[in-house]
Amino acid sequence: MKWPIYHALPSFSAHSYRSLLRSCARQPSLATGKILHSIILTTGLSSIPNAFLLNTLLHLYAACGATSQARKLFDQIPSSHKDTADWTALIGCLARHGTPQDAMGLFSKMHKENVGIDEVTMTCLLSLCARLRDLQLGIQGHACVVKMGLGFNVRTCNAVIDMYGKCGLMNEARRVFSEMEVRSVVSWTVVLDGVVKWEGVEKGRLVFDEMKERNEVVWTIMVVGYVGSGYHHEGFLLLGEMVLNLGHGLNYVTLCSILSACAQSGDVVMGRWVHVYALKAMGKEIDIKVGTALVDMYAKCGRIDTACKVFECMPLKNVVAWNAMLNGLAMHGQGKVVLEMFSKMIEEFKPDDLTFMAVLSACSHSGLVGQGRQHFHSIESVHGLTPKVEHYACMVDLLGRVGRLEEAENMIKTMPMPPNEVVLGSLLGSCGVHGKLQLGECVLQELIQMDPHNTEYHILLSNMYALAGKHDKANSVRQVLKNKGIKKVPGMSSVHVAGKAHQFSAGDKSHPQTREIYSKLDEMIRSLRLAGYTPNTASQVFSSEEMEEKEQALFVHSEKLAVCFGLLSTKPGTPLYIFKNLRICQDCHSAIKVVSKIYNREIVVRDRNRFHCFKQGSCSCCDFW
Repeated sequence: MKWPIYHALPSFSAHSYRSLLRSCARQPSLATGKILHSIILTTGLSSIPNAFLLNTLLHLYAACGATSQARKLFDQIPSSHKDTADWTALIGCLARHGTPQDAMGLFSKMHKENVGIDEVTMTCLLSLCARLRDLQLGIQGHACVVKMGLGFNVRTCNAVIDMYGKCGLMNEARRVFSEMEVRSVVSWTVVLDGVVKWEGVEKGRLVFDEMKERNEVVWTIMVVGYVGSGYHHEGFLLLGEMVLNLGHGLNYVTLCSILSACAQSGDVVMGRWVHVYALKAMGKEIDIKVGTALVDMYAKCGRIDTACKVFECMPLKNVVAWNAMLNGLAMHGQGKVVLEMFSKMIEEFKPDDLTFMAVLSACSHSGLVGQGRQHFHSIESVHGLTPKVEHYACMVDLLGRVGRLEEAENMIKTMPMPPNEVVLGSLLGSCGVHGKLQLGECVLQELIQMDPHNTEYHILLSNMYALAGKHDKANSVRQVLKNKGIKKVPGMSSVHVAGKAHQFSAGDKSHPQTREIYSKLDEMIRSLRLAGYTPNTASQVFSSEEMEEKEQALFVHSEKLAVCFGLLSTKPGTPLYIFKNLRICQDCHSAIKVVSKIYNREIVVRDRNRFHCFKQGSCSCCDFW
């Protein structure tokens, strides 16, 4: 918004200013709104007779996400001049840009003061419940909607469906949807999103095919669903249809969503297609959000060199882009490079919490204790930020990895906040690596109180007992899980070959090429033994103590099956990229190092924690993971 005669503005009436402020809220334009606000203050128009201007200013700041200014104005407005719209505007602002707790607190206060609650307020509350996955409050909100007679309001019903969908109650979401007399494309969209997430992309396709009207969001949900589930071919076909049906280019939101799904699934083929599309559509001036998503995608698909090239070619960079690059390098164990880049970054940008998480994670994965400690202390002393629990978790992980468990334990005791699962889980993992059984037992008890159904902690302690030769205790821990009906999360490994994701679990025999895969496995194990490989059975727990049974269980781990399929299905010398949902085990790590040398292959494995790049018998992690 431009002001041709800036000095003439003070002569405007209060009504004129109100119209201008509303225009700023619709755009939204915070800078212009602040200019108007300053003029209103200097002319005295914000006095009590013109208090309605404060209401308009409140809505402007709320629309622009300026939470502190909006809250200050809200408190200045007399109760007699605040209506439902004012309360709802601030609640919505706090829900989107502030803290959910503040938004909830304001809603409770609104209810206590008997301020009228309308469909906009309820929609705002239900959206907040969806964001927080707060099912209990969401159910109460739904009941309130019914009591208020808003059960036929399309917008409110959409919010109810979305809340149930985000909380995983698809039967309830479908019931509300089926009872709606009028449905919008948004109604269908929120149902589709929930179905794809909780019931799978195949059932989602049934909903998609029923839809008479489809917008870009709907198409994006389906394409992302296919890509994220490993249905590369179907995703490509639907993407082609999407471009033809919409009749216009894909926007940055769609491109970023697809790239995020590619990063999650490891589908670099689809990611490269998006990259080419973005270059053709945007030229060299690729949108900064798309550029950042490309950096993240390439890094998480194991192509860190390509991620660096994309980052270097970005015409504009912000803190988010730098964080994506730093985090990608950290995952690949390039700690020294991260520290060098961080020094360059802070010359132009102020680092944030995520920046330091990337830096500390890089130090942890590379064993840079001194540098990690230095940067941790600089968070507050140099950069004026308050360390979060995530930063303490990184430090506990760093100290634990190098065996300084006493320091790690002392850090936890002196934390200004209670430790969470990530902090204690890091300490437990270090106990397992360094054989600190007694400390591990104490940590496990705390973790069980936080999450009694987490199998990973129990399995880790069971392995620690087995390594210490206490097989009775190891079996006892696993029996506890069995008695409670808690099942271990299965290890899954996938490899992309010829545009399709092939997924394996331990001992998997469901693949169409199972016979060839196991034949290749036998050949690979023979070659490994000749090269000096010995199966690491120390942490294996069985009722039978037969060595052959233990070794056989290790041979059919999902990583090894994925590697065998990759060796069978790709040309000699082609790099293999394996993606695993859990941490790679010590035996597979040792075996794949030897495989990389025997078959002269670069094998990149992304596990839950980091990347391992195996080349000529060694790993990029230097056996420090």
